[in-house]
Amino acid sequence: MSDILLKVTGLQVAYGGIQAVKGVDFEVREGELVTLIGSNGAGKTTTMKAITGSLPMNGGDIEYLGQSIKGKGAWDLVKQGLAMVPEGRGVFTRMTITENLQMGAYIRTDTAAIAADMEKVFTIFPRLRERKDQLAGTMSGGEQQMLAMGRALMSRPRVLLMDEPSMGLSPIMVDKIFDVVREVYAQGVTILLVEQNASRALELADRGYVMDSGLITMSGDAKQMLNDPKVRAAYLGE
Repeated sequence: MSDILLKVTGLQVAYGGIQAVKGVDFEVREGELVTLIGSNGAGKTTTMKAITGSLPMNGGDIEYLGQSIKGKGAWDLVKQGLAMVPEGRGVFTRMTITENLQMGAYIRTDTAAIAADMEKVFTIFPRLRERKDQLAGTMSGGEQQMLAMGRALMSRPRVLLMDEPSMGLSPIMVDKIFDVVREVYAQGVTILLVEQNASRALELADRGYVMDSGLITMSGDAKQMLNDPKVRAAYLGE
């Protein structure tokens, strides 16, 4: 199907002899929000790192826009419209909020459009505008998460990968982050979301994949999965 933007086939990734991802298949179509859920240590973050080229894979293939991106670095992929909001936020702590956002647009040369996109980010995240000259390292975890999302959006991604955006945040901030994910998705950005908060992720997503011990163990329509007794028992604490 030509509308498949991201296709992962037989992906295997090992850490020092331990097989963390054991042959995973999934796909993300244009305009979808797809979520990858599962318990800690299931291999979700490892999968995301392999897609973005920050971890080598030792089996399988990853296709983006119909081309294999095996061995490509994050730099190349951002230029092609594949951007990541990493687990743990990864902001540049000694740079200001504005400078962090400018770094998100580093690959771009369209100055006027960059300024317009920064204005858009400040509209989505008013708190970032209020603190635009503040050093990123002095912000709260929730504010840093907003900044990491804003920085990724500055690259104008076609596909946005988000790794555990709600991790470690207060309930109020979790609500805000999921509101933003919904808003970005509504603007037409295709999203692959890795999230421990399985119920929130499935409520938002079109389709879901469950990952367990390095394998995909279940997949389907997200709303059906949300009501599946097995999923509810294993991942929704019921």
